[in-house]
Amino acid sequence: MYENMVDVLIYLYENYMDGESRAPVDQDELETELAEAGFSTGEIAQALTWLDELASRMDVADYAPRLNGAMRVYTATECAKLDLDARGLLLFLEQSGILDPLSRELVVDRALAIEQSAVSVDELKWIVLLVLMNRPGRESAFSQMEDLVYGQTPVYIH
Repeated sequence: MYENMVDVLIYLYENYMDGESRAPVDQDELETELAEAGFSTGEIAQALTWLDELASRMDVADYAPRLNGAMRVYTATECAKLDLDARGLLLFLEQSGILDPLSRELVVDRALAIEQSAVSVDELKWIVLLVLMNRPGRESAFSQMEDLVYGQTPVYIH
């Protein structure tokens, strides 16, 4: 049995979003497959809602000019969900050019949308990967992040 809805997202990515296989077109069929893979109905529903909300937030290009050059200060709610290591990872990814300010904000938004008290660094890496996969023009950053997720490139946070 899997632990949380992030596991559903990882399963979907590794089985369908990497371009090798196509997900079932029928949502009921997909939900049945996920249930057979060991996910609970609640986890499945949360993951599919999370992906729908991610898709709906991709049309936020009008915010980009206001984010460039801005310093990010995390709220108490964000700090509770994203510990110091997670926030350090986001800073590292932004300083490395993998995340732009808009992508960072989408990652924070999607991390806060996960219904658990905290998001681990490993879970955050998957969130970043899924956000970048859905951002046009961020293919190079996506590729770099995919290398980080799969451990092909070490992450150095200082």
